[in-house]
Amino acid sequence: MTTIDPSRWLRAFATLIDEHTEELTALDAAIGDADHGSNMQRGAAAVVAALDDDPQPTPGAVLKQAGMVLIRSVGGASGPLYGTFFLRSAAAAGTGELDGPAFAAAFRAGLDGVVARGKAESGDKTMFDALAPAATALDAELAAGAALPEALDAALVAATAGRDATIPLIARKGRASYLGERSVGHQDPGATSATLLVRAAREALR
Repeated sequence: MTTIDPSRWLRAFATLIDEHTEELTALDAAIGDADHGSNMQRGAAAVVAALDDDPQPTPGAVLKQAGMVLIRSVGGASGPLYGTFFLRSAAAAGTGELDGPAFAAAFRAGLDGVVARGKAESGDKTMFDALAPAATALDAELAAGAALPEALDAALVAATAGRDATIPLIARKGRASYLGERSVGHQDPGATSATLLVRAAREALR
């Protein structure tokens, strides 16, 4: 398969969130409100319900629906950030199939939306630290002629490394930033769920 079906991507993401809810909750309990897992689980389930109840005709429409559902259903910062990611991705995706270049453009647009919404930068200990390396790896692999599966493999490796690199960082955004140096030694829950988003894209191709 050389294209991403956004419905498969979103369903795979919901499955992974469901499998990792306890992990996300535990990570957020250490440096946040202990609700990232439950919030993401609720939002992902709502997205799947929307896919079932009101199927959309184009990739852009599917991603737009997901973004709007997440903004409505997920509390804290995660709803607006993930919602913005998918709304910006939707605008870039439009009506055509999501082949490698189209998916990379949609993913990059989503990342840009997260930056615009959250003002995060590399090293802030946020979801950006996983999404940005994934986008860079995806773009680089496709530019070098890699097929979409291989490009997504590289994106997942980069996202995972970015996620793990949040452990020694001092949080500079969100509730975790209130802890200052006490946030050191903890993996960021947002970067963890963002890595699952990249993994879901790879699994959607299987």
